Amino acid sequence: MSSVESVLFDLDGTLVDSVPDLARSIDQMLTGLGRPPAGESQVRTWVGNGAQRLVERSLCGGLEGVLTVEQEALLPAAMELFMAAYAQNNGRTSRVYAGVAELLEHLRDAGVPMAVVTNKPRVFTEPLLAKLGLQAYFGCTVSGDTLNEKKPSPRPILHACEVLGSTPTGSLMVGDSHVDVQAARAAGCPVVCVDYGYNQGASIDEAGADYVISSLAQLIGMGI
Repeated sequence: MSSVESVLFDLDGTLVDSVPDLARSIDQMLTGLGRPPAGESQVRTWVGNGAQRLVERSLCGGLEGVLTVEQEALLPAAMELFMAAYAQNNGRTSRVYAGVAELLEHLRDAGVPMAVVTNKPRVFTEPLLAKLGLQAYFGCTVSGDTLNEKKPSPRPILHACEVLGSTPTGSLMVGDSHVDVQAARAAGCPVVCVDYGYNQGASIDEAGADYVISSLAQLIGMGI
């Protein structure tokens, strides 16, 4: 892999394992609504399309997230409960994956601009990056509510490239799910996926990334 103009990273499941905090918040929300908790292993399969989709999936108990009329009526209260719970839990037990710091240091030393492109709301993105000591690495952060579209739309990737001054074809998207692959393909970016993240229970090998790796540190050896 040749050197690139910039590198764009997904956040949850790529840089950070945030499911423990998300699951705790979802379970607090469900308990507050008088419903049984979902548990961490179930929540892990629901992450990837933003906060509202996560809450919708938890209300209906499935990945499709199609709500009944009764569940739809609960959504505003559920969102309020989840947002309040996650504001307290965000970053408490989340951890940076092995290999992340090594790659970020390598890219910073090489002068490669970096961005985070996530579907996570900005109110949670910035505090999480700050708590885990990652914020200073990135010249741009595009959250799920920065624009009026989020991944798999290409717009967040294109916006990050514009801010960093890089071309889409010369920028590398690094993610963990089919959502990242779809967004990168639509933007015209090459894309690498990690095999340890959140792909809603499906194998990332089937998503169509250019490469699948088990640690971000592998990108150093690939010549990034």
